[in-house]
Amino acid sequence: MKPEKRMNYTGCFSSIMNVKNCFGILLLVAGVAGCTTSTIETRRHERWLAYGALSAEQRELVDQGQVRIGMPMDAVYIAWGNPAEVLEREEVGSMKTIWRFHGAYAKETRYWSYREVSHDGRTYLERYLDRDFDPRNYVRAEITFEKGRVSAWQTKPRPLD
Repeated sequence: MKPEKRMNYTGCFSSIMNVKNCFGILLLVAGVAGCTTSTIETRRHERWLAYGALSAEQRELVDQGQVRIGMPMDAVYIAWGNPAEVLEREEVGSMKTIWRFHGAYAKETRYWSYREVSHDGRTYLERYLDRDFDPRNYVRAEITFEKGRVSAWQTKPRPLD
């Protein structure tokens, strides 16, 4: 005869509740993090030490969302936020880091379409002009860093399509 195994339902229930509590806390944190938007103010608060190390002129530019040659990476992050892409490029005698920022716009497409129209008991096809808007992404700006400081930057226009 085999010994009888007993389940400890209290311990099982307790561990299930811990998992549920942890999952609930995780959802709450994710929800709060998803609701916050990144602004100059929030990024300045996030990197307050780096912001305080900037010169008065650089702090003023960062507060206005502007970038200048010679600024450190932290200043650019505070002014413009996270880049969409980070690239590394090696040139003769130096390593460069390129931050790319993306923009988006809606491209309108117009086309002729048809719909059924009933009139006097008869059905006709009526032609009408319809349109769609397709989202398009593009590289809005590019900043090049050398030794952790801005060595070049440029903004780019929206494509004409």
